[in-house]
Amino acid sequence: MRTTTRAAGIVAGLTLSLGSLATASAVPEEKPACAQQQAQVDKATAALARVTAVFERQKEKVANLREEVAAADDADERAQAKRDLARAKATKADSRETKKAQQQRLAKAEERLAGCTAEETTTS
Repeated sequence: MRTTTRAAGIVAGLTLSLGSLATASAVPEEKPACAQQQAQVDKATAALARVTAVFERQKEKVANLREEVAAADDADERAQAKRDLARAKATKADSRETKKAQQQRLAKAEERLAGCTAEETTTS
């Protein structure tokens, strides 16, 4: 009974020590100091540009639908135009929230990049 426990302990010990060696060698080489933060800032900036374009299209759509509501001839057209306008306003609100969230992501990424570059200059 004791020999099986000892053997299991030895096997477990070897597994842990060899496993840590395997994970240490599997770690890729580090990128230049702030390259990852710069990549995140670039990605967030591109995403903000896309979200801003969507938001601008939604603003235009709402403006056009408001004109349609005003130009509607009969009650049915007016009711349909109002429904379309309500949907467009909801989509615009969603776009606005997405834009604000992306602006915050970009601000955080820029803060991380600034911290990294400040840290890099102090260590050099």
